[in-house]
Amino acid sequence: MAQAKLTIGELEAGYPLYCKALRRLLKEGRSIKDIERTVCWGHLETLNRCLPGRYKAPSYLLALIRRDLNQPKH
Repeated sequence: MAQAKLTIGELEAGYPLYCKALRRLLKEGRSIKDIERTVCWGHLETLNRCLPGRYKAPSYLLALIRRDLNQPKH
């Protein structure tokens, strides 16, 4: 099956959605292995690899989101 290649600009435009998807996967209780196999994880890895000064590693984002979800709400 042919897969469309996204440009860096298209990946950058989708960044907020990839972060939202990552948050949702964590809320659903998915395992790290399952999350690492998702499309959003792959796109976040590509952004970090191509523009490391602008985009953090997906594993770092995962830790930030997990910390945010575990903090009690005020």
